[in-house]
Amino acid sequence: MGRGPVGEPAIIRYVNNSLGLVTDVSGSDGAMKLITTETASSSDLVTFDSDIDSTYPIYLFKLFDIHPATNNVQFLVNFRDGSTAYDATKTTTFATAAHMEDDTDAEITYVTGDDLAQGTGFQELTRGTGNGNDECCAGELWLYNPSSTTFIKHFMARIIDYNNNAQPNESYMAGYCNTTSAIDGVQFKFSSGNVDAGTIKMYGIKDS
Repeated sequence: MGRGPVGEPAIIRYVNNSLGLVTDVSGSDGAMKLITTETASSSDLVTFDSDIDSTYPIYLFKLFDIHPATNNVQFLVNFRDGSTAYDATKTTTFATAAHMEDDTDAEITYVTGDDLAQGTGFQELTRGTGNGNDECCAGELWLYNPSSTTFIKHFMARIIDYNNNAQPNESYMAGYCNTTSAIDGVQFKFSSGNVDAGTIKMYGIKDS
């Protein structure tokens, strides 16, 4: 096997009846493509208002170290369905698993009241993220076929946060935007106060 420019094994490909070395795949068009990166710094909202279209059937949002300015707040999401407002009608489910640091309590709960039934408001992704220096939340949200004008739009999220009660709280949320209009924007915020710091990356994923 050949060697790449830094001494690592190179990828060998078959080209025009011969073997060639591929030493740089940075420009390759893989199945998952990074589209946009948004970095918060005392931001009221983190908004993705472009490039959500028919190019990809799946859009993945990866959340890294989302830190609130305010203690004990929920991280939230909402969707735009063609207008200027982020108020798509949604029906969702919401469940959590938690475990105290001192081992005094552990639970798995379906959280009635943190779900939506044909609601247009923001959907919770966490239950109570802390704002201590080392506290934050991280995870991912998937949005399926947002450009469809035939079907409703499914989404789901799995988020882990270091909450205000000194415990990891893993939240599972899923649902759908009950509209046949295309979803063309996604917005994140905390229930109170700014997003003090954190990064959200939006990827497009091709058909398998």
